[in-house]
Amino acid sequence: MVNSISPPQRDLPGDFAIWIFIFAELLVFGIFFVAYAFARSYNVELFNASQSTLTREFGAINTVVLITSRFFVVRAVAAIKNNSSQICVNWLGAAIFMGAIFLFIKIIEFHEKFSEGITLSTNTFYMFYLSLTFFHFMHVILGMVILAAILFKARQGGYSAKDHTGVETGASYWHMVDLVWIILFSLIYIIR
Repeated sequence: MVNSISPPQRDLPGDFAIWIFIFAELLVFGIFFVAYAFARSYNVELFNASQSTLTREFGAINTVVLITSRFFVVRAVAAIKNNSSQICVNWLGAAIFMGAIFLFIKIIEFHEKFSEGITLSTNTFYMFYLSLTFFHFMHVILGMVILAAILFKARQGGYSAKDHTGVETGASYWHMVDLVWIILFSLIYIIR
């Protein structure tokens, strides 16, 4: 008789409630992305012409910035799982700093567009560009607030190798923010 060993059950990292929130947020972004794709299919020339006015370098830099911050959050989770609260705090601080760089670059982009007289009503592309990127911008701010709250609790010894659900919860949200940006960057800045 062969004794089969089943693989260990793997739970989602973090609190289950964050996953409900993440799936709801992904659904909202998904609806926006589908609407963007439909609108683009009916106005390809307009979208291509408007898209060419964007600074792809800013979008690419922000993609690297968020991927780097994601790596820092992964390191923070690994550190707390090793009972290294201070190292976790350091990695979270680095991730928050990268989030601030992302926001700074995005503010420069918004300023450029508003200085050119571009608004939500300029055309369909800019309506989607400004709406989607601002909606994501607000998610980055929320993610930074969540990471800052986790950082302060970690600094006070509030997490350990045995109790690190809060760190994983914040990390899960931050990963969602990064994933959405990668899709958004591809749709708005790259795909023609």
